Amino acid sequence: MRGHDRINTWLPDELILEIFNQLGSKSSRDACSLVCKRWLDLERLSRVTIRVGASNNPDALVKLLARRFVNVRNVYFDERLSVSLPGQFGRRRGGDPSAPSSQKPYRVTEKSGSEDDQIDSYCLSDTGLAAVGEGFKKLEKLSLIWCSNVTSAGVKSIAAKCSSLRSLDLQGCYAGDQGLAAVGECCKQLEDLNLRFCEGLTDTGLIELAVLRWRTLKSLGVAACAKITDVSLEAVGSHCRFLETLSLDSEFINNKGVLTVAKGCRSLKVLKLQCINVTDEALQAVGVFCSSLEVLALYSFQRFTDMSLSAIGKGCKRLKNLTLSDCYFLSDKGLEAVASGCSELTHLEVNGCHNIGTSGLEFVGRSCTRLSELALLYCQKIGNCALSEVGRGCTYLQALHLVDCSSIGDEAICSIAVGCRNLKKLHIRRCYEVGNKGIIAIGENCKFLTELSLRFCDRVGDEALIAVGRGCPLQHLNVSGCHQIGDAGIIAIARGCPQLTYLDVSVLQNLGDMAMAELGEGCPLLKDIVISHCRQITDVGLAHLVKKCALLESCHMVYCPGITTAGVATVISSCVSIKKVLVEKWKVSQRTKRRAGSIISYLCVDL
Repeated sequence: MRGHDRINTWLPDELILEIFNQLGSKSSRDACSLVCKRWLDLERLSRVTIRVGASNNPDALVKLLARRFVNVRNVYFDERLSVSLPGQFGRRRGGDPSAPSSQKPYRVTEKSGSEDDQIDSYCLSDTGLAAVGEGFKKLEKLSLIWCSNVTSAGVKSIAAKCSSLRSLDLQGCYAGDQGLAAVGECCKQLEDLNLRFCEGLTDTGLIELAVLRWRTLKSLGVAACAKITDVSLEAVGSHCRFLETLSLDSEFINNKGVLTVAKGCRSLKVLKLQCINVTDEALQAVGVFCSSLEVLALYSFQRFTDMSLSAIGKGCKRLKNLTLSDCYFLSDKGLEAVASGCSELTHLEVNGCHNIGTSGLEFVGRSCTRLSELALLYCQKIGNCALSEVGRGCTYLQALHLVDCSSIGDEAICSIAVGCRNLKKLHIRRCYEVGNKGIIAIGENCKFLTELSLRFCDRVGDEALIAVGRGCPLQHLNVSGCHQIGDAGIIAIARGCPQLTYLDVSVLQNLGDMAMAELGEGCPLLKDIVISHCRQITDVGLAHLVKKCALLESCHMVYCPGITTAGVATVISSCVSIKKVLVEKWKVSQRTKRRAGSIISYLCVDL
C-alpha cells in the first residue's frame, strides 16, 4: 500500500512468521519474499527445508544457501534431478547475456579439461558436505540420493558437526565403514538410516552402528550392498530392540539374519523383503514373534509357500498393509489364511502371483471389511466373482487398481460401483473385458470419484465417459488407447468436470479439434495434457485449448501430424506457466528454441 504500510506497521515478526509457516507451496513462500526486504528476511528465517538437484557447482551452492537460510533442519540432495542455480549466485537481471548460465547444457571442449572433471563439478563432494555441516548446525534430516562423489570423509564431517541428526539417507553414496561408524558414534539421536546401493559398506560398519545406536535406531533400509550379510543382521537383531521398520533387498541375506531380527526386534511394524534366499522358516518366525507388524511386503520370493502366510495370519493380527509381488508358490490358501486372521487389513496388492485366484480374493471380500485399497496386477486367475464379493463386503474401498486381469469384466466393475460408493480412484489397464456397462455403473454410483484411468480398454467408448462426466467430479483422467472414445466423450468430460487438472487422451484416433475447444472452455484448471498420436488434432484445436487454460504446465504432443511449428509456438507463447513440452525436434523453430529451449523435450530419435 503506497504511502501507508499498515501490515508492516501493525504486525510483529512472530505473527508474519506464523503466516509464512502456514503456506503450503514453495512458490507461495517465494512470492511473499519478494514483497519487501523485511518479508524476505523473515521468510529466510522461517525456511526449514531445502531441496537441491544436480547443479553447476553444488559445493558453492551449499555455502550460498547456508548464508541465506540459517534455520534449516531438513536438507535433501537428489542428483537424479536437474535444476539450475538461483539467479546465477545473485547475478542481476539485465546482466551480460553472454555470461555462462547453469541452465545451458555443458559441452566439453579442448580447453575445458577432462570430461570426468566436468561431470564431477556437477556432483556434491566431501567439501560441499562439510559446508553443509558448517552451515546448517540445526540439521535433523539429511538425504544424499546418488551423490556418488560423497565418501566416508564427507560423512564423518557431517556426523561430527550435526550431532542432532535424526534421519540420514545415503542411497547411492560410496560411503564406507568409517563414515558409518562416525555416524554411530556422534549422532546420538539417529532414528532413520537408509543404506540402499551403498557399495562401499561391509558388515563391519553396520555392526558398529548397531552396537552404538541400538537405543535410538527405529528404521533401517539395506539394498544392493554386496558386502552386507547375515552377520550384520544378527547384530541388528541382537542390539536394536526398538527397531520398527526394516527394508531388505539382497541376494546375500539368508534365513539366519531374518530369524535373528524377528526374535530380537519384537516392536517391528514394517517389514519389506526382497531376498531370494529367505524361506518359510524365516517368515514363520516373523509370524510368531512380530505380533505388532502392520506392513508386510514380499517381493520376488521363490522359496516360500502358503505356510509362511498361514503363520502371518495366525500371529500378526494388526497387519494392515500386505504386498505380494512375484511370489510364485503362494496360492489361495495362503491368502485365505491372511484374510481370516488379519481382519484389520486396509491395503492389499497382489502382483504376478499366478497361483492366486478367485477363491482367495473372495475370502478377502468376506473377512477384510475395512479394505480401502486393492491392487490386482497380472492376476489372470482372478475372476468376476472375486470382485463381486469385494463389492459386497468392502464398502469402505476407495482405490482399485487392475492391470492385465483378463478374467475381470463388466460384471465385476458393476458390483464394485454398487457396493463401493466411496470409491475415489479407479485405475484399469489392459482389462479387455471391461466395457461401457461397467464404467457407466461407475459414473452413476461413485459420486466421489476423482481419478479415473482406463488405459487400452478397447471396449470403453463415448457412452461411458458421458456417464462419468455427469456423475463424477474428476480431477485426473487417462483414456490412452481407448480407440472407441471420440469428441463426444471428451466433450462430456469438459462440460461436467470443471476441476480436471490432468488429461491423457493419447492414441485416440477419433479425437479432434472440437474436443480441444470444449476443454479450453470447460476445464480452466487443466495443468497437464497428453495428446500424442492424436492424428486429427490440429493447430486450430490446440490454440483454442491454450487460450483458456492459463495454468497449463506440461503438454505432450508427439506424432500429431496436424500440429505444426506454429502450433508449438502457440503453446509456448500462450501458456505463461508452461514447464515442459514434448514434441518432435523438427517442429521447433529457432525463435521458439531461443525463447523456451529449456522447457522443450524431444524424442530420443530425430524424426
